[in-house]
Amino acid sequence: MKAKKVERRQASFLTIDEEHAERRLDNYLIGHFGDLPKTRIYQMIRKGEVRVNKGRIKQNYRLQAGDMVRIPPVYILPRENPSKPPESLSELIRNSIIYEDEYLIALNKPSNIAVHSGSNVQFGVIEILRAQRPDAHFLELVHRLDRATSGCLLIAKDHKTLRGMHDILKSGEVKKMYLALLKGRLMNTLETVDLPLSKTGTTSGDRKVRVDKAGKQALTHFHLLERFNVASLCRVELMTGRTHQIRVHALAIDHPLAGDEKYGDWEFNRAMKKTGLKRLFLHAQTLSFAMPATGKQIELTAELPDELQRCLDKLS
Repeated sequence: MKAKKVERRQASFLTIDEEHAERRLDNYLIGHFGDLPKTRIYQMIRKGEVRVNKGRIKQNYRLQAGDMVRIPPVYILPRENPSKPPESLSELIRNSIIYEDEYLIALNKPSNIAVHSGSNVQFGVIEILRAQRPDAHFLELVHRLDRATSGCLLIAKDHKTLRGMHDILKSGEVKKMYLALLKGRLMNTLETVDLPLSKTGTTSGDRKVRVDKAGKQALTHFHLLERFNVASLCRVELMTGRTHQIRVHALAIDHPLAGDEKYGDWEFNRAMKKTGLKRLFLHAQTLSFAMPATGKQIELTAELPDELQRCLDKLS
């Protein structure tokens, strides 16, 4: 068997330009090294092998124009014939694109597809898009959706757009609306939940979120659209963007989401399966914002997936 040739890269120094300013150090290095395992990249940062302006730095440091980054010597084993996403998965993502211009791609992300690769996930949306567009020099997620959640997902085509979108997300200038089916009959047409949230790890390595006075501020508005016998359909306005925010806030008011296997109600989920619901009923329906580069107003709507519409039809 022919041995693979190992490439040794010498130590080098890189000066950050305006295009790469405001990128997190870890994301910048992941893009720079390509095939180097992420575990090795984080190890280099942790051990101080990577330096910024001659000093040790944390992985979440946001690079500034003019920063001098020391890249340590590394050995890289090039991948031969890197695997490609299955054509069926690639076609699904291709057909999910609902908007595209020179700055952004918007998808109606299907449920049960992760936005990026990770534990037990070889291909996420971003890896599939990069495989489809090998000549694209830059494709990055603007934000994230839970794997089980469907709906509007944005991908930036350049650093400047990514930075601009992050700025308006932080300032609350992006309006996000979701559709969610909640257990029980909501009595009020508007339920506002203002409860701080914090992440916790489990012994299995899973991640959960809980209401915690010491957590980060989180605000959600649940607007009642329709009451059914055992459930309520809501339009959910997300005022902050915390992990699992809608799901945990729904649980906090005793109206967990239908199909939620992590925070939901087992009996309610079993009843919803009789309607054909086999997934989380949470859909990122609309996104609206002014494009940072041009000021153009963008209004995006992701159609409700057939399996969720069928569930509502049966409840009606």
